Amino acid sequence: MINKLSDLYVITTEISELNRAHTDVAEAALKGGAKIIQYREKNKSAEDIVKQAKQIKILCREYGAIFIVNDHPELAKEVDADGLHLGQNDQDIVKARIMFPEKIIGLSATNLAEAIQAQSLGANYIGAGPIFETPTKTDAAPPFGLEVLSQIAKAVSVPIVAIGGINMSNAAATLAAGADALAVISAIANEKDMVRAAQQFSGVTDESVAAS
Repeated sequence: MINKLSDLYVITTEISELNRAHTDVAEAALKGGAKIIQYREKNKSAEDIVKQAKQIKILCREYGAIFIVNDHPELAKEVDADGLHLGQNDQDIVKARIMFPEKIIGLSATNLAEAIQAQSLGANYIGAGPIFETPTKTDAAPPFGLEVLSQIAKAVSVPIVAIGGINMSNAAATLAAGADALAVISAIANEKDMVRAAQQFSGVTDESVAAS
């Protein structure tokens, strides 16, 4: 399961300024200390998606990391991922739990009410955000900031993965507001040295653990 205050959660994407492949982002993040990798892909063929997911799963096994699939229950089942992440408009979490009784299931929440509901529906963790403005997802809800994140942290008992505009300048404050893990996309994929970028984030989460 996701450890309290100790995890860097990296979401792979090929929509980056440097056109990084999913596997390249995943491997660099893992080398830099990421403990959770989420594979998010909606535009490739089914064959390519399965191939990439299997490659990333192998990398996660090599590094002892958790492998999460975004939005695709059937893919998660086919590649035997460690878990599945669902958005508010994706497949019903109740149906997903029937498919994956022992797997990690995360659910996105864009406000306090959705976070409370996600916990009541049985989510193992909540992807809370966007916390800050983010260029990665053009259809994202408005950012709700650290105050609402703090409210969510006080209202739920499951781990909170903060997402949306997370970078090195706000990472420590995000953890201090109650996040248990930091989800990053462009802050890794757009960096020239992705391994070093991941190491810097991992250092922040490690410091948070030491201070707790």
